[in-house]
Amino acid sequence: MKNRTGTLGLLIALSTLGLQGRFAHSQATTTPGRVQVHMVITNEAVQDGDDIAVLKPENVQVRQGKNTLKVNAVIPAQGSSAALQLFILIDDTCDTSIGNNLTDIRDFVNAQPATTAIAIGYMSNATVQITQDFTTDHSLAAKAIRLPLGRLSAQDSPYLSLIDLLKRWPQQKVRREIIVVSDGIDRLRGTNQFGGMQSSRNQMGMSPSRNLYGASPSATSMPTIPIDADSASQLSQRYGVIVHGIYSPGVGRIGRNSWEAQMGQSGIGKIADETGGEYFALGNQIPVSFKPYLDRLQKVFDNQYYLVFEAVPQKKAGLQRVKISSEAAKTEIAAADNVWVPLKTETGTAASDY
Repeated sequence: MKNRTGTLGLLIALSTLGLQGRFAHSQATTTPGRVQVHMVITNEAVQDGDDIAVLKPENVQVRQGKNTLKVNAVIPAQGSSAALQLFILIDDTCDTSIGNNLTDIRDFVNAQPATTAIAIGYMSNATVQITQDFTTDHSLAAKAIRLPLGRLSAQDSPYLSLIDLLKRWPQQKVRREIIVVSDGIDRLRGTNQFGGMQSSRNQMGMSPSRNLYGASPSATSMPTIPIDADSASQLSQRYGVIVHGIYSPGVGRIGRNSWEAQMGQSGIGKIADETGGEYFALGNQIPVSFKPYLDRLQKVFDNQYYLVFEAVPQKKAGLQRVKISSEAAKTEIAAADNVWVPLKTETGTAASDY
């Protein structure tokens, strides 16, 4: 077991050579002035029961601003390209009533194909304690799933914990996805959008502005989406990680506050939406079973593709907003809002794939 401040162990290279070869083949034919990038997309049916069409380069469109981009390849994440690193991340502030749902997660883990490597970790103190590093021994991963501690720590922020994990996760050309089980409440920073601003004004010796009743903005403002949700989302997209979320009630007074719970759901839901993932919640209550959610996620994993296309590089490497759609009937594409576009070197190749 790795300690919480260590680096995640490198995953055994499952079947990535074939996938890297297909990327390299596409790279050789890149249009001058463009740079090849890739991202994982999910092909979803508009309604349950609809047939899911097979995606091909000719029925996928990518736009970057006003530019329609050339699609070089649409590679099904199957066979030699099926490798998946799946990290299951559980918040230690979750109420221990989640216990029965952990059986659903263990069953889900044990049912994964051999091409899926799984890691288990727990969020606490703005970091992640890894109870099982990536392994294709699914029974070993399932055994590492324990009840959350159901208590508060000094620095409870699922967003900072997620950022901590992303920075420790070695980059590889495989699918990389996270399932976050949390109420999404940032107990470290809180959800008051004026809190940080008010503190800065006080430290600089400035008089805080007040309303006509003498209250400062921080005393009257409504909670908002946690401020670190943006950073966690952008870093996930930077590294090509898809984040999924399942709501589970947390402990403490704030955990019982329906408004705080709503903002927490909005925070994790925002990250899931912006990275191309799924988010599941049953109001502010824990569902009887996680199985319907996990069954849905399995459909997601079974219908994913590597989308390889040519982006327009900017003066600096960075995230660029793209819009991906398909003309295939009854099909909806789930994808990250942004893709990392590297600079082009003097030789005309991409400086970096990330």
